[in-house]
This record gives sequence, structure tokens and C-alpha cells, in this order.
Amino acid sequence: MKKITEYKGINGNDKAKIDIRELTFKHGLAYPSDEELIMLILGSGTKKMPVKALAKQVFSIIASSNEENLVSNLLRIDGMGISKALTIAAALELGKRMNKAPQASIGSPSEVIPFIKSYAMQHQEHFLCVSLNGAREIISIRVICVGSGNIAVIRSSDVFSEAIKEHASAVILCHNHPSGNPMPSDDDICTTMRLYQAAEILGITLLDHIIITKNSYFSFSEHDFLDEEKMCNLL
Repeated sequence: MKKITEYKGINGNDKAKIDIRELTFKHGLAYPSDEELIMLILGSGTKKMPVKALAKQVFSIIASSNEENLVSNLLRIDGMGISKALTIAAALELGKRMNKAPQASIGSPSEVIPFIKSYAMQHQEHFLCVSLNGAREIISIRVICVGSGNIAVIRSSDVFSEAIKEHASAVILCHNHPSGNPMPSDDDICTTMRLYQAAEILGITLLDHIIITKNSYFSFSEHDFLDEEKMCNLL
């Protein structure tokens, strides 16, 4: 069945011509896209923005925010009030709490991909740091920067400051390539080498740097690239 493609505004509160609520009720929660799930949470748009357009902006904000600045970033959307911003934040927090698996651990770095695969759909580069404890359980997944266009500008302090506060014993670096080509650029390699050196000084293990696209990924660890000499030879 074709998903929603047509919407109309009614007194500032949008209703789908084909109601996403009815379709979701019929087909289950796996049916809606990410933006349509946000539409369900929002319930309506604002006086200035239809719900479909609002959901698109909210999704972009969620993908580029961390827990501590999510609500303030959502409030920057024109017409977004505290109530809707907190509703989105509360839904995300509940989902996080319900899906916590304290005994689950990352056996190999690539097992982190299901937790970050949504970023592969982004049209801008998102650079992430996944912090892990000694049991290789995920502590947090943080957005370090978005859309810089030059990964080489990322500072070691931006990557490791929160990992240190969280007493992380290891990290996995990740970023997406909107181009669809997962192969690392020279900047990717140089940055990985620089962060690898910083991690060694800090006593934090850099387990991997994973580049994801919509259909594939590249793992520095799986290609045995997490070695200063080998990375130098690649340049």
C-alpha cells in the first residue's frame, strides 16, 4: 500500500488525506516512516507549519542533537512550543529506557551498526562517538558534529571529553557518507590516526571507526587499519 503523499491544512492543524493513524492501526507500528512516527507523536502541526513539514524539521533536530540540548534545539523551530518539545523528548527517553539491555554487550565493533544506522539516511555528515564501559556495553551515543564538510576539523577534546566524564573504557567512532561511497577519504584516515593517538594517551581504547552509507559500511578494524604505520601507508 502506498504511504501518505498528500496533506492539507485545516485551521493550522494538519490532517492526512489518508490518515496515518488509521494506516498504522491497521498495519502496525513498523509501517510508518521515522517522520510519520513523529507525526503520530506530535498529533498536529502549528499555526505556521503543517504537521508533515514540522515532523521533517523535528527529525532533523533529533538527528543532530544530544540529550542535553534536544529540547532547546526543538524550541528553535518556528511555532514549536514547550509542550510539543517535551512530548518529543519524553517519547525518546521512554523508548531509550524501555530498550535498555544492561546485560547486552558489543561483541565486535560492527555490532554497533544497528544503533546508528538511522544516520545513514542523513543528507549531511554526522560524526558520532559511541562510549562503552569495561563490559563493552553502550553508555551513550553522542553527535560530535554535523555537516562540517571537513572531518579533519574535529578536535580530540570534542570526541573524548564526555567519554572521560562517563568513565568510558572504549569508544567506537562513526560517521556517515551521504555520497554512498563508504571508502575512507584521506581526511578520514588522518583524523582516525590523530584520534587513535589521543585515545592511547588518555587510556581509552579506540575499537573502530565505522563509515556507514545506506547500503554498506567500512570498518577500520575489520580492514586492520587501526595501526599508525598502516594508516600512514594509506596516505
